[in-house]
Amino acid sequence: MFVESAVRWWVWSILLQFGLGVSAGGCPSRCTCRPEAREAVCSGKYLTSVPEGVSNDARRLDLSRNRIKTVGRRQFSGLLQLQELDLSDNVISMIEVEAFLGLRNLRTLRIKNNRLKILPVGVFSGLSSLRYVDLSQNEILVFLDYTFKEMLNLQRLETGENDLVFISQRAFFGLQNLQELNLDRSNLTSIPTEALSQLQSLVQLRMIRLTISALPNNAFRRLHRLRSLVISNWPTLDSIAANSLIGLNLTSLVISSCNLSSIPYAALRHLVYLRFLDLSYNPITVIQGNLLGDLLRLQELHLAGSSLLQIEPGAFRGLSFFRMLNVTSNQLTTLEESAFHSVGNLQVLRLDGNPLACDCRLLWVVRRRLRLNFDGHQPTCSSPDTVKHREFREFSEKELPKLFTCRPARVLDRRPQEARVEEGTTVLFSCKVDGDPLPVITWISSQKTVISTSGRIRVLQNGTLEVRFAQVQDSGTYQCLAGNAAGNDSLTVGLYVKGLPRNRSVPLFTEEGWVEPSTAQAANSSAQMAKPYPFDAKTLIIATTMGFLSFLSSVAICFVFMFFWSQSKGQIKHTATIDFVPRSSVGGGGGDGGDGGRFTMKLI
Repeated sequence: MFVESAVRWWVWSILLQFGLGVSAGGCPSRCTCRPEAREAVCSGKYLTSVPEGVSNDARRLDLSRNRIKTVGRRQFSGLLQLQELDLSDNVISMIEVEAFLGLRNLRTLRIKNNRLKILPVGVFSGLSSLRYVDLSQNEILVFLDYTFKEMLNLQRLETGENDLVFISQRAFFGLQNLQELNLDRSNLTSIPTEALSQLQSLVQLRMIRLTISALPNNAFRRLHRLRSLVISNWPTLDSIAANSLIGLNLTSLVISSCNLSSIPYAALRHLVYLRFLDLSYNPITVIQGNLLGDLLRLQELHLAGSSLLQIEPGAFRGLSFFRMLNVTSNQLTTLEESAFHSVGNLQVLRLDGNPLACDCRLLWVVRRRLRLNFDGHQPTCSSPDTVKHREFREFSEKELPKLFTCRPARVLDRRPQEARVEEGTTVLFSCKVDGDPLPVITWISSQKTVISTSGRIRVLQNGTLEVRFAQVQDSGTYQCLAGNAAGNDSLTVGLYVKGLPRNRSVPLFTEEGWVEPSTAQAANSSAQMAKPYPFDAKTLIIATTMGFLSFLSSVAICFVFMFFWSQSKGQIKHTATIDFVPRSSVGGGGGDGGDGGRFTMKLI
């Protein structure tokens, strides 16, 4: 009874499949068809053209990994139910216009890894239901205007690993519902701003391995719905304009593996909705204090594999939602608690791969070692020698106060320093300090301003204050502040500058440096004596010559003009005869007195 039922079921299945095959139009000879799934799989069958005989009700057709070279016009016109078509991994170099016409239900189209160089306008005609297109790994050079204009419902477009050098301004016209675009590994040298501005529904934009060196202002205008932007592996990108990201409402931003030497604070300040920021693998050396506060919703910052030497106090101040910091594989020696808005909110911290100095500055991290998530990578001490190579989890609570210690900053020489000098004198004030970690020295002027390392009044590398060519207005008290994580110390010095009498000289600053006024006046006097006239002989000769040449040119032009004018008047007589009556002699009146005369003139 069981055998009979099994045989009957087998016969029924064969008849059912045969019936479906007949009604649907059959299956190509080299393909494998599954009527119950309504799919035809012709992958890897060495086909050189699109096979005939595919079932009319097929929903999926796989033609990948064959040797198809051309897709002709209306090649799939009978497959009205087709929803997925895969032409990947062939040698297709040409797709004719309206090749996919009739596939009104097609949702997915893959043409990955072929030899396409150009997409004719109209090649995607009739694909109004398409949702996903993969054109990656071809040789496409340019996207022409209106290439995708009929793909009204397209949501995702993959165009990576092509030879793209140009995207026309209206290439993406019609993609009003596109949400994700990938422009990876192309030859673009600038942001296709005008083309991207057509994609006003775009949510994700990814651009990897490009040769663009700068992000200009308004690079992504009109992309108000963009939430995720990925810029990665642009080795020449070293400049981001302050308004390059203006108008965007990003929640995720990646600018990694580029050539940024500092965090682009000005460009980031507009991104008040940003939650995820990744600036890893850039030569950034410092995270400055109080410059990220505008990123109110920031939760994660990744700056791995960079050149970080310091995270300043207040670096994350104002970031009340901050949850994760990843600064693995940098050059940090410490991370102070004062960098954070609230360490109680911090959940994940990646500090591994840094030469950490395990002293009092890192005590707050070690005490939270059981609550903090190090993402499976324990931080390790690099100094001092007593704890070198030890992981944070190895320390017991009892030994922490003894090992993680600091010596407060201390000014070594506290003897009073007071300088009373005449104007023009150079003065040095020393400030030698001690402490662990090494204290930071800051000098405050008598006007309560911080003195920099450049200028006439400056702080030298060893912490000494130098006042060059002291002036009367430099008089006052100066304060040396020494501070580290364990404490602060200070030293006050005095400077009193006496003005010189008027008959004595005070050094002046010129382009050549500091010089005595008498020297400058002597130089000016000698220069004036050497040049009593405003112009030298050479200048006068040149001016005279130029004037004479201008005069001769004007005369020559006049003669030429007169010559051509005279030629236009016809034949010219070269002689003229003039009759005249000479005056009578003195006292003469009329009468018979005198005969007339005549003379001839020759015209030159």
